[in-house]
Amino acid sequence: MPLPTSQPRPWILPVIVLAQFAGTSLWFAGNIVLPDLLRDAHLAGTSLSLMVSAVQLGFIGGTLGFALLTLADRVPPARLFLLSAVAGSLANLGLLLPGPTPALLLGLRFCTGLCLAGIYPVGMKIAADYYADGLGKALGFLVGALVLGTALPHGLRWLTAGVAWQLVVLATSALALGGGLLLWLLVPNGPFRRVGSRLQLSAVRGIWQDQPFRAAAFGYFGHMWELYTFWAFVPLLLATYGRLHPEITLLGPALAFLLIAAGAPACVASGYVARRLGTLRTARLALWVSGLGCLLSPVLLLLPLPYFVAALAVWGMAVVADSPQFSALVAQQAPAALKGTALTMVTCLGFALTIVSLQSFAALQNVVEARYLFLLLAPGPLLGLWATRSTGRSATT
Repeated sequence: MPLPTSQPRPWILPVIVLAQFAGTSLWFAGNIVLPDLLRDAHLAGTSLSLMVSAVQLGFIGGTLGFALLTLADRVPPARLFLLSAVAGSLANLGLLLPGPTPALLLGLRFCTGLCLAGIYPVGMKIAADYYADGLGKALGFLVGALVLGTALPHGLRWLTAGVAWQLVVLATSALALGGGLLLWLLVPNGPFRRVGSRLQLSAVRGIWQDQPFRAAAFGYFGHMWELYTFWAFVPLLLATYGRLHPEITLLGPALAFLLIAAGAPACVASGYVARRLGTLRTARLALWVSGLGCLLSPVLLLLPLPYFVAALAVWGMAVVADSPQFSALVAQQAPAALKGTALTMVTCLGFALTIVSLQSFAALQNVVEARYLFLLLAPGPLLGLWATRSTGRSATT
């Protein structure tokens, strides 16, 4: 096993970030082709939301399986990343098969989600194997790449009007495959990797007995309650503002893309801030700001357009700036030989919580006036702040 070094080679982090973005393009850019695919296959009556949810469910099932089998700690992570990227690319290419049925499309999107379980959390695990010191900074770049991937559908809808959807499928499959190969070739096992030698279901259960780990995990869960629902309903927020201010017309996909993409530099910046304030304090500061965004959302909708966009940009940055810091805390508090499993398990539970949040939000759309809907996101930041209220030394590094 290589001895830990204080400074990884300079290309390590950029390659991980690029490979992470390339792999997760299967998730985000793949969703954008579904309306055109369903139309061309004469499946217009098929539920688009069900197709999108299939990826989420596949990802949750995949991360749960990876965690229970401790794959991210027993298999060389670069190899696992490559295998997942190859399989995900093939599942994505399956969308081009002639005469698709709803069942086939649901299965392909579910399989894509399964493969993504070997890309997103495993990418974080690889970073943790290289950056024991300053992990929050390294993960800031990785989560920033994920944020850009999340904004990608809005940007593509804006920039690629008229481009055949089949080309988007081919491009994302090639991108994911190239990212997996690049990481496998250029990023060997990190100096801080500790191999899990066997299946340890009791050890997985025992992780939760550690209070600092539970605090980090529940902080992450509170953050996730807000994050994906905010992202999913940014268009609704803009449409609500448009109804309240009918004279405003510049509220399309381009603005949605910019508001979500603003979280990418915020993730990177949070890593640098964490070097000065500490990982936990930085995460809690972002939770405070995003929580205020939730609580003040009815007031924000009444502001003049420049102030509304500025406030929404701050909210869009804060809502995700804590993500790399909570992931860093989870990795730091987990046993070294179960670091990948801990990240995968917490990611699994966090994404499962996003489905509860999204479905609850959607169900209340017909009950609660749109202006007040975003108050429903406030319990997430409040839970995160309550769970991380401890200022013990082991939880604040």
